[in-house]
Amino acid sequence: MKALLPVAIAAAMSAAAFASEGGKESERLQKSAEVINEVMGTPEKRIPKDLLDKAVCLGVVPSQEKLALGLGGSYGRGCLVCRRGGIGAWGAPWMFMITGPSVGFQIGGQATDFVLAVMNAKGALPLVKGKTKLGADASVAGGPVGRTAEGATGALMQAEILTYSRSRAAFAGLSLEGQVIKHDGTANENLYGKKLEAKEILFGGLGVPRGGGALDAALAKYSPRGGQPFKQ
Repeated sequence: MKALLPVAIAAAMSAAAFASEGGKESERLQKSAEVINEVMGTPEKRIPKDLLDKAVCLGVVPSQEKLALGLGGSYGRGCLVCRRGGIGAWGAPWMFMITGPSVGFQIGGQATDFVLAVMNAKGALPLVKGKTKLGADASVAGGPVGRTAEGATGALMQAEILTYSRSRAAFAGLSLEGQVIKHDGTANENLYGKKLEAKEILFGGLGVPRGGGALDAALAKYSPRGGQPFKQ
């Protein structure tokens, strides 16, 4: 019995560590839901509804999950959710890291959130590689803001990924060209309890994990249907 005590203690410590890490991922999802609700809550300063309904995936980098490195570089952590099959209900969140040239992850000392709208299957498919350079692997542009995307330039509307920044009360299109999106392996393993590839999470039909309910509800509230079919 005594011989089993160290094993039991070690197992309990491992479980506590896992729960602690999993809590961080749940917090990231919760903060992402808050960003979506706050951004979409003001019609004049939001992602246009007609544009959001065309998106096949939506990503968020909440300010609480980022760190400006300085020296011309930046780093952050976010999550991305795709519609099932491109046109169905919102699926499981994929945790990612974003690195690259500094784009003002802190503006005037204020925390900044980032939102990414993947507009078509061509923009979504590079993400399954687990590493995507915006502007090279997928075209990117700062997106329009307001009640409707009507009047946006043709070049803008042809971008595969539209990106936005939010600092204080301001929400505006900001190109994240040059940023690299990578699979956050540790975070995804903590969230799902096992190692999974980006493709398995984004397109594998997984259920929404514990902690992801608020984000799923926010996305369903503002765009319950839309997108376009993924071509496998």
